[in-house]
Amino acid sequence: MSRISEERKQALLRRYGSKMANVKAGPGAMKMPGPGPGPGGRRGGFGGPGPRGAMIKGGKPKNASATINRLLAYIGRDKVKILFVFACVLGSSVAGLGGSYILRPVINNLVSAGSAEEKMRNLVMGLLIMAGIYVVGVLCTYLQQKIMIGVSQNALVRIREELFAKIQKLPLKYHDTHTHGDIMSRFTNDLDSVGEMLNHTMVQIFSGVITLIGTITLMFVTNWILAIVTIATIPMLFYAGGFLGKKSRKYFAGQQQALGAVNGYIEESITGQKVIKVFCHEETAMEEFDFLSDDLREKQIKAQFFGGIMGPVMGNLSQISYAITATIGGILCLTANFDIGGLTIFTNYSRQFSRPVSELSMQMNTIFAALAGAERVFEVMDEAPEAEDLQDAIAICSEANPVEGARRIKGEVVLKDVTFGYVPGKTVLKRINVTAKPGQKIAFVGSTGAGKTTITNLINRFYEIEEGEIYIDGINIRRIKKDSLRSNIAMVLQDTHLFSGTVRENIRYGRLDATDEEVVAAAKIACAHSFIERLPEGYDTVLEGDGANLSQGERQLLNIARAAISKAPILILDEATSSVDTRTEKYIERGMDRLMKNRTTFVIAHRLSTVRNADLIIVLEHGEIIEQGTHEELLDLGGRYYQLYTGAVELD
Repeated sequence: MSRISEERKQALLRRYGSKMANVKAGPGAMKMPGPGPGPGGRRGGFGGPGPRGAMIKGGKPKNASATINRLLAYIGRDKVKILFVFACVLGSSVAGLGGSYILRPVINNLVSAGSAEEKMRNLVMGLLIMAGIYVVGVLCTYLQQKIMIGVSQNALVRIREELFAKIQKLPLKYHDTHTHGDIMSRFTNDLDSVGEMLNHTMVQIFSGVITLIGTITLMFVTNWILAIVTIATIPMLFYAGGFLGKKSRKYFAGQQQALGAVNGYIEESITGQKVIKVFCHEETAMEEFDFLSDDLREKQIKAQFFGGIMGPVMGNLSQISYAITATIGGILCLTANFDIGGLTIFTNYSRQFSRPVSELSMQMNTIFAALAGAERVFEVMDEAPEAEDLQDAIAICSEANPVEGARRIKGEVVLKDVTFGYVPGKTVLKRINVTAKPGQKIAFVGSTGAGKTTITNLINRFYEIEEGEIYIDGINIRRIKKDSLRSNIAMVLQDTHLFSGTVRENIRYGRLDATDEEVVAAAKIACAHSFIERLPEGYDTVLEGDGANLSQGERQLLNIARAAISKAPILILDEATSSVDTRTEKYIERGMDRLMKNRTTFVIAHRLSTVRNADLIIVLEHGEIIEQGTHEELLDLGGRYYQLYTGAVELD
């Protein structure tokens, strides 16, 4: 029996975005905690500013017609190919109908009076005509499928590229409130569902409509009485299809959401596998995954059941229609001189009449899965991007790396009465005033959640401040282009990240136009050159899995080298040595000392020994500055910093 409580189940479904269809909150249901201190508090990939419940919105597609119109807009860019595909579909459908109609004279000729030789000649001629018509139909079908697949893949490329481009433009807040696994699920599972629909279903819909119209027309031409009898069964087919389709759409939307939840949990579990093992939570992780997997299974069973049952139900209903038509047609042959050939092709048309409806019904699972997936993709595309730069925004550059047309800065940073909160009504910073002169080293110390990292996020404009102003060399950062601003601020974080590629490419990521000589120089500044030389291929050694073949300290040295090569006049060090051993810390500190030379530096550190030589130490508590001064001044003051430094109290 699972040890997961109902409260924990509710929390899992909320956190990973699955709609709570089967878990009801009782009086003691656990509530998800409110927004945390922001990215500064996200040390394990969990938490962050904003409720996890905002991750995925449940329910059926809000506006299926709008989603379809958006998808059509993507394939509509290949209008010429689409028109040719429709022409081929028209040719294929007409060939199918025309080939069937040839049966009438062929059969009537066989049952009529005449010589055997004449009947054989007419039979062969009729079969040859049918064969020619069907060959044309096969050729049209081949062309329509081949071209349509190309059109649909072009549309998928456009959607995928626009989605990835939108991800790059979304503010940091979006990534802090959405799991990576769910975002990846929209790129893979959801887009695959859309591709399946565009590849086949679009053509089948058009083909079905043409076949339906042509069949009805030929049925009336053949026998209007039987045509009315057959059409009378349409309401029965549409009612059944509509009922099952409504159910199917609802459950397919839930299936896609549950799939995103499972992917999100897998991504976080794999990323945090060491933490799971350290705290012996393997069984708990398996039980939680089993719960989310079971939730996905239940939604998939319902979705696949209603999607899969539609075909058999519609097929059986069409057999009833066929039986009624054949019976009445036989009576008409006996009583109203209705020809045998006419009855034959009419019963064939009655099958063709129900076939498009049945085929579309069988495709409903694909359609609804695609619509649900497309809506999740468009949800990301419709997210508000980062605020646009002002029209008169300017570019800046450092004196060490001048850019034509950009204003050169020395690195003075001033925060004036800055107030900020990640969520309205919850203030994280309160009237912060800081002045950092060019080349100065400013250190922030204080308890976890005091707002240290938040200040650096505001300097980068990862978040927009609510009140107050931030200036760089007297220029309000709102008037500076974001790309220009961030390219002049180098960051070395506690959580290192290396991309798949060579060591040289990872260092050059700080400035893509850097030469090989500059890469080596940056590595020497970071004290990384010696260990890089010892790697199998030196600077051309390929790193995979976020640099898994390097130690934590070596990865951090590469991050420092990446910051050094940027030539940014402003540097942010966010607990860059907190996760390494003392010996490695000395190498990293030596590299950082070289890196900080002639740069305005903001240092966030829990180890107070690393900030003793700072020009200004700022002590933060609950988002407010309670003390500031040099190391000696704060010790003489005997306040909070003194207590922290002497161990009278500890950083929590």
